[in-house]
Amino acid sequence: MARSHAALAFGASLFAILIFSQLVVNLGFPHVDFWHGRLDQDYTKYEHTQLFRPKQAGAAADNPSQYLIGVGKADITGPVVELNLMGYANSSQIGTGLRQRLYSRAFIVGSPSNPNDRIVYMVLDTQSGDTAIRNGILEGLRNLGSGYSMYSQKNVAVTGTHSHSGPGAWLNYLLPQITSLGFDKQSYQAIVDGAVLSIKRAHEGLTLGTVSSASGKVSNANINRSLYAYLANPAAERARYTDNVDKTMSLLKFTRASDGKNIGILNWFAVHGTSLLGNQTVVAADNKGVAAYLFEQDIAANAASANAADGFVAGFSQANVGDTTPNVNGAWCEDGSNQECKLEDSTCGGKSQDCHGRGPFFGLNDGGVKSCYEIGKRQSDGAKTIYNSNGFTSITGSVRSFHSFVDFSNYTFKHPNGTTVRTCSAAMGNSFAAGTSDGPGAFDFVQNDSGAPNNPFWNAVGGLIAPPSAAQKACQQPKPILLNVGEAKIPYAWSPNIVDIQVMRIGQFFIIVTPGEATTMSGRRWRDAVYNQAVSSIVSSSTPPIVVIGGPANTYSHYITTEEEYGVQRYEGASTLHGPHTLNAYINATLTYLPYLSDSATGSSPAGPSPPDNRDRSISFITGVVYDGAGGNSYGKVLTDVAGTSTRGSLVRAVFQGANPRNNLRLEGTFTAIEKQNSDGTWTQIRDDKDWELVYGWKRINGLTGTSEVTISWDTSITSPAAGTYRIKYYGDSKAIGGTITAFTGTSGVFKLT
Repeated sequence: MARSHAALAFGASLFAILIFSQLVVNLGFPHVDFWHGRLDQDYTKYEHTQLFRPKQAGAAADNPSQYLIGVGKADITGPVVELNLMGYANSSQIGTGLRQRLYSRAFIVGSPSNPNDRIVYMVLDTQSGDTAIRNGILEGLRNLGSGYSMYSQKNVAVTGTHSHSGPGAWLNYLLPQITSLGFDKQSYQAIVDGAVLSIKRAHEGLTLGTVSSASGKVSNANINRSLYAYLANPAAERARYTDNVDKTMSLLKFTRASDGKNIGILNWFAVHGTSLLGNQTVVAADNKGVAAYLFEQDIAANAASANAADGFVAGFSQANVGDTTPNVNGAWCEDGSNQECKLEDSTCGGKSQDCHGRGPFFGLNDGGVKSCYEIGKRQSDGAKTIYNSNGFTSITGSVRSFHSFVDFSNYTFKHPNGTTVRTCSAAMGNSFAAGTSDGPGAFDFVQNDSGAPNNPFWNAVGGLIAPPSAAQKACQQPKPILLNVGEAKIPYAWSPNIVDIQVMRIGQFFIIVTPGEATTMSGRRWRDAVYNQAVSSIVSSSTPPIVVIGGPANTYSHYITTEEEYGVQRYEGASTLHGPHTLNAYINATLTYLPYLSDSATGSSPAGPSPPDNRDRSISFITGVVYDGAGGNSYGKVLTDVAGTSTRGSLVRAVFQGANPRNNLRLEGTFTAIEKQNSDGTWTQIRDDKDWELVYGWKRINGLTGTSEVTISWDTSITSPAAGTYRIKYYGDSKAIGGTITAFTGTSGVFKLT
C-alpha cells in the first residue's frame, strides 16, 4: 500500500465504538500502503547478485525438458463506481468510471506423466492476493469437477500486481475493509469468477511444450522511496549491488512443442502500483496493467515475427516491491519551496502532507495518467528486449511445490546470530499513519518515528481497539504500537497472524511466493537463502538455481523489512506486522519446508493452522443500486454529441443518459466502444474497455430520481488512429423499481477524424 493517514486510526476507533455501543458512526480513515527452519547460511558465501546464470548456446532452449504448459486470461473488473478503491485506503477515493478493464492471468506448468506435479501461478490486477479470494478460487476449482482435483492449497499461488486503482471491499480481514465500509460480494465475486475462468482456460489449453528463462535490466522504471532506511543495511552488503532497488526483470517464456510457437510470458519486476495517484477515481490496472496490455497488443499485431500463438498471455508479476516507487523523478515538497523532501523522514517543514513523489510527466494535473502509461511502457519495452534476445536458458527438471500456514503471532526460531527469537502478534506503528511520498498521511505523524504519539488522543484510539500488553510492546520494539491489530478480534480478526509460506519449483527455477511486500534488501536476502539451500541439496551443480520472489500473494500481510530497516521505523518498518524478526521468520519457515521440493521428497509439508475465513461474517455498509431513472429521456440518449469533425490527436467526447454500471459488470464485455465505418457502410469495433485511451465516466445527477450521466472520452493522441469515419457506442443496463434490469445501447453521432 502506499499510504495510511492517522485518520486511519481515528476511523478504526470509531468503528470499534460502533461495534461496542451500536451507535451509527461515519466509518473510514485514510491510511496508507496498507493496501498497500533455519537461516544458518552466510549471505556472503554465495554472491547471488544476478538472478540468471550464463545462457546456454543458441537462441532456443537447449536440451529442453517437456512440460505441460497452459495460459489463460479472464476479466475480473468489479464495480467501477460508488465503491472505494483499494490501495491508498482513502475513504474519499470512490470509483467514478473505468479506464482499463482488470484481468486475471493464469500460468500452469506440470509434469506430462504425473498430473499431481503441477503448479498454477496467477497474476491478478489487484492490490494483492487475499485469503478470501484464494478460498473462493479453490472452491471454484473444486466445483469444476474431478478433472481439476490436482489444484489445491499446495500448488495454487494467487498474486496481485499491487495496483492501487481497482475496486476494493473484497479482503478477508477487517482493517482493509474499514475505508470501503465493509465487504462487497459483487466486488469479491467478480475477482473469484474471473480468476477461476482464467485457470479453466489455461487448463483446457494444456499442451506439451518447454519453459525457458532470461533476464534483462530495466533501468528507468523504479527508484527507492525509502532510501534512508535502505542505507541502514550493512555497507558491505549494499556494496554487492549496483542499485538500491532491483533493476533486473526476470522472464519465463512458454513455447509449445507442436509448432514451436510461444503461448505466453511471465516476468517479475519490482515497482509499486502507485503511478495513478490517490486523487484520481477511475478504475485501471496501473503501470503493470499497461505493460501487459502493451505487450499483448504488440504480440497480436506482430504474431508472425514474434513467433507467437493466438491467445498469447503476458503476465507482469510483482517482486520485492516494498520500498520501490514508479515516481522516478523523486520526492519533492509541494509547499512552494520546490525542495526535495527531507531524506530521513520524507517531510517538508516537519510535516508529511506536502511531500509527493513525481512521475515522468509530473505537472500535468492528470492524476498520474500519462506517467502511469510511460512506466508501463518502459516495463513492456524491457520485456520485449528480453523476449527478442538470444539469452534464454532452458528450464529442466521436476515440478514441485509446497504450501503451509504458519502462525506468526509467536513463531520461535533460531536467529542467524545463534540466539532464540520470536515473532509478535500483528501491530502497526506510528509511521504507518504517516504514509509515504506515494501517498502521504495526515495530522502529526511522520516517518522514522520511534516514539509514542505526542498527544493523548492517539493513545486512546489505540486503546479502544486492543490495548497492547507489556510483552507485546517489548516484542515489537523499537516500533511504538499505534494499532494493535493482531489482537483485535471484534467483530472478527482485523489483520492476519497466520501467514502463507509457499515456494514453487519448475526444474531449476524457484518462485518464492510472499504474502507481504518485501523491501529490496529483504527480497535479496530471502532469494539468497533459498539459492544457497537449493544449490546445496535440491538441484545439481550443472543446473544452478534461478530464484525469484513474487507477491503480495495469497493473503496480505503488509510489509517485510530487514531488521536494520525495521529499526529506522519509516513507513515500511512500521507496517512490518510481526516485529523486527519478521524477515528472518519468513526465511526460516521457507527453508524448513524447502526440502519438500527435492526430487527425493515424499509426502507434503504440514498444512498448519487454518486462518479465519471471514467471508460470511464480514460486515457491509455498502448500499446496492435501488433503481435508475432517465429523467424523461430514454436510456442511452445522447445528451451532448461529438463534434462532426475532429483532428487526430484531439479528445473526442460524448455524454449519454446513463444508468448505474453496477447493474451489470459486463464481464468479458464492454461498457463502451469505438466503431469505424468500412467502405461498404458497415461498422467495425476498433476500441473497447480494455484500451487505455477510451475512458468511461459515470456521474450521479440526482439520487432521489436515480438519474445519471455517462461521459465517454477517446484520447486519439495515444495511438494515432487512421483518418476515417467513427462513432461512439455506449452499452448500459438500467434497474427499474422492483429490480428488473434491462439492457440498452446508445450511439453518438458520426464524426470524422482528419
